[in-house]
Amino acid sequence: MMNLLSRNWGWILMRGVALVLFGVLTFLNPAISLATLVLLFAAFAMADGILSVASALVNRRDEPHWVGLLLGGLAGIAVGVITLLKPGITTLFLLGLIAAWAILTGLFEIATAIRLRKVITGEWLMVLAGVLAIVFGLLLIANPGSGALAVVLWIGAFAVVKGIVLIALSLRLRNWGQVHPTSQSPRMA
Repeated sequence: MMNLLSRNWGWILMRGVALVLFGVLTFLNPAISLATLVLLFAAFAMADGILSVASALVNRRDEPHWVGLLLGGLAGIAVGVITLLKPGITTLFLLGLIAAWAILTGLFEIATAIRLRKVITGEWLMVLAGVLAIVFGLLLIANPGSGALAVVLWIGAFAVVKGIVLIALSLRLRNWGQVHPTSQSPRMA
């Protein structure tokens, strides 16, 4: 698993950068309309899912634990597609989708970190990213009636913090890969 992650540190970096950009966009325009938020969220969820699925499929023969990454990616793609196909969904349903997506991806990240705890010293970053996702999802479920502006700001804050954590994790994975080279060339440099 560690070889899979270290070879694909660039995918994790791109996920982190995408999250930070998404979060910054929400802070630059906090009065963003729900329709725009729906489209931004759908685009992000699909892009994140596609990157996760691509990474899992590229490395499925090299690593036995690629299924978690694949399932998380498929969940992201599904949430993005559903959001695009049903743009008129209510705010509460959108919050439910976002919350479920955040909780699922958080659980997959924590499970991956638990598998890596004996191999890598920076697994706490992946646990932190997973916990942040779960807490964010639970906050959305606990406070569904808070206004659209508050939701946009929560989403923006979550995206920036989790993006920074993923960027830090990707750099640790890159360093680990340089210290523990494998016979295979890196997939993403």
